Amino acid sequence: MSVASEPSAAAPATSPAKRSLPPVIRITDAAADQLREILAAAEPGTALRVGIENGGCAGMSYKMDFTTQIAPFDSVVEDKGVKVVVDTKAVLFLLGTEMDFKTDKVSSQFVFNNPNQTSSCGCGESVAITPVDTGAESGQG
Repeated sequence: MSVASEPSAAAPATSPAKRSLPPVIRITDAAADQLREILAAAEPGTALRVGIENGGCAGMSYKMDFTTQIAPFDSVVEDKGVKVVVDTKAVLFLLGTEMDFKTDKVSSQFVFNNPNQTSSCGCGESVAITPVDTGAESGQG
């Protein structure tokens, strides 16, 4: 009869390889220039908070506010001299998004080029976004 031996205390535990995730948000030069200009007029320590909210004909819309508060699980992106705080609840919806600033003949606006966006409404005010599957629920890390 054979008895299985217990692993020795010296044997290192193996963990699954972690999958690297893209940055939450990348900021283009045009967006950074506009944000620097806007934030220069705000009180010191102010950052842009980006999130999503339910609403609109496509289901969700991007939300931008100024903040001086950073919650414990918010993601902070500091790039090109600007600070962007991504709301905790929005991280999986915005992962890999590029934030840009576009100007044309009739408007100027921040634009989110989001690989997780599946559709948008005709007016461009609301979007449908699928959260990123990080593999955490399926046991992959």
